[in-house]
Amino acid sequence: MAETRIWTAALIVIGDEILSGRTQDANLAYLAKWLNIQGIQLVEARVVPDQMGAIVAAVNACRAQCDYVFTTGGIGPTHDDISVDAVAEALGVPVVLHPEAEAMLRRYYGERITEARLRMARVPEGADLIENPVSGAPGIRIGNVFMLAGVPKITQGMLAGLDGKLEGGLPVLDRTVGAWVPESSVSEILIAVEREKPGIQIGSYPFWREGKIGANFVIRSREQAALDDAAARLMDALSAAGHQPLDGAI
Repeated sequence: MAETRIWTAALIVIGDEILSGRTQDANLAYLAKWLNIQGIQLVEARVVPDQMGAIVAAVNACRAQCDYVFTTGGIGPTHDDISVDAVAEALGVPVVLHPEAEAMLRRYYGERITEARLRMARVPEGADLIENPVSGAPGIRIGNVFMLAGVPKITQGMLAGLDGKLEGGLPVLDRTVGAWVPESSVSEILIAVEREKPGIQIGSYPFWREGKIGANFVIRSREQAALDDAAARLMDALSAAGHQPLDGAI
């Protein structure tokens, strides 16, 4: 049987405020989960400063390696919002004023429109717009690059407008098995289950709670039957080793 195509994506988080620690990124986890529903695997995430060369280099590197590239941040109205210029340079196209984006901004701001706010109608030539249901400024799609806002609520609204519109494969399914056991003592069990079931991945997440050591084992697969079989094998193996597994997270 032919191997199932795995569609991939990269995220480039743009902003000095992220690197300085003044702002904490909240978009990576949300995007990863959203992509999984679309059947796309997030395989890389980078954080880069508000510097033209750094953004251009990241965009070109990620475009060469992934089916899709998402950027967050740097598409606002201020002088240091240079993501549009950087992506245009990476793609070798000029920056133009998108008439539909300008109309959106004028409707949203009315008499409060300014030249600074009109900067948010600038796009790399040939780009399409991504609807923004939260505020007036749209996101941008050009080729396999998707430029989203940095504000989480706006980012999530833009992603909602892209639901079902990207080509992808099968989503990754997951199931959790928990046990009050140090992960180091069951590592051979985890390895054995992975080897028995090709295409299965098991992540181990230890914790300390109620004065005891435990771990949650998250099993991932693109096939429900394989996922359920691996969970059953893992619980049987843990029980045989004298541990009491829980079908679900502790």
